[in-house]
Amino acid sequence: MEELDEKKSRESILNEVKKYFTLKESSKKFIEGTTYIPASGKVVDEEDLCNLIDASLDMWLTSGRYGEEFEKEFPKFFGAKYCSLVNSGSSANLIAMTALTSHKLGEKRLKQGDEVITVAAGFPTTVAPIIQNGLIPVFVDIDLGTYNINIDELEKAITKKTRAIMIAHTLGNPFNLDKIMEIVKKYNLWLIEDSCDALGSTYNGKHIGTFGHIATFSFYPAHHITMGEGGAVVTNDPKLHSIICSIRDWGRDCCCPPGRDNICNKRFSQKHGDLPFGYDHKYVYSHLGYNLKVTDMQAAVGVSQLKKLPMFIEKRKENFRKLYEGLKVLEDYIILPSATANSDPSWFGFIITLKDSNSISRNDLVKYLEKNHIGTRLLFTGNIIKQPFFTENNFKYRVIGDLKNTNKVMEDTFWIGVWPGISDAAIEYIIEKFKSFFKNEVQ
Repeated sequence: MEELDEKKSRESILNEVKKYFTLKESSKKFIEGTTYIPASGKVVDEEDLCNLIDASLDMWLTSGRYGEEFEKEFPKFFGAKYCSLVNSGSSANLIAMTALTSHKLGEKRLKQGDEVITVAAGFPTTVAPIIQNGLIPVFVDIDLGTYNINIDELEKAITKKTRAIMIAHTLGNPFNLDKIMEIVKKYNLWLIEDSCDALGSTYNGKHIGTFGHIATFSFYPAHHITMGEGGAVVTNDPKLHSIICSIRDWGRDCCCPPGRDNICNKRFSQKHGDLPFGYDHKYVYSHLGYNLKVTDMQAAVGVSQLKKLPMFIEKRKENFRKLYEGLKVLEDYIILPSATANSDPSWFGFIITLKDSNSISRNDLVKYLEKNHIGTRLLFTGNIIKQPFFTENNFKYRVIGDLKNTNKVMEDTFWIGVWPGISDAAIEYIIEKFKSFFKNEVQ
């Protein structure tokens, strides 16, 4: 009887939650010139809120049933085998790189002083784990238009010390996976795909995140789906998956989820290191790890969001197409984004670079757009080695060539939003404001 009453009570609470959400959202509408259009944002509905409340009613405050469901369903979306939920995309990157330093990989493990190829025009948390693990980042230039790594420069960067490549699919645009996988196999390198901005992008009809040894994703509110904070590390390799879980969960050996013990039935019957035989497996640690799990409330939102992911992806693509068609008339002044050959991007943003042939200032343009309630973002660090955390420290790194395009991005590139919450009316308004700016500035 008590169980029945609890179920009814829960249903009653969730019905009220749905009513509340509907009332809260009913007043929102786009007003031209008044409503701010963020460069990124989340789209949530009553089901997301209900899942969040449902998980909170369990009062299971670490990862639980929703976490298990998400880890099962998420890799199915793009045909991967294993998923480990973490508390952010940044943590996912940290775990991915740290996993490759594990002693369990034998001669393939990365060691301090090994080199990892990456780009300087990106987000800092793609590079930070390289340095944090005592490895040396090797910075390669990008191509304008796609904003992904220059393949010719990449191969020039390889030395006897090169052991891995860690790069992002820039703003959802897949990098040249044919060439990079060819290089990975030729030189026996590890590949980490930072896919935090690219969930749903495909290359040759295959989802990104399934080409490399490890892929990372982010569920921050700006990304394709959200948990508020959250991320995932995905792999098809069972050994890497075991290492990833260990590093996420304090560095321990035991794979039992929170609240469950002795799944392997060997908890007190094994020998580990110099510990006494039978030492409790829950307290055996093979790695210097962290506690980077999500709460079940975060995972609950992710489970609901995942069901809407195909719709979100299509809306991003649609918004991108409309912006591209509307801004094509300005190609004398701006470089429009171009999808990598053989790819179908699930775009994170619409990236624009001012051409050298005109005297227009990026600052003037972005200030104009922001003044007219259109959100803008730069391509993250611009050139990361110009950032204070590089100039004020003595990190070891190598640079290939002059990073000409990276420096161009630092000076003249920015992006605007394509996220699913941007309406058709807002897209039309954005295009109109761009045209107005150039009409006034170029005369």
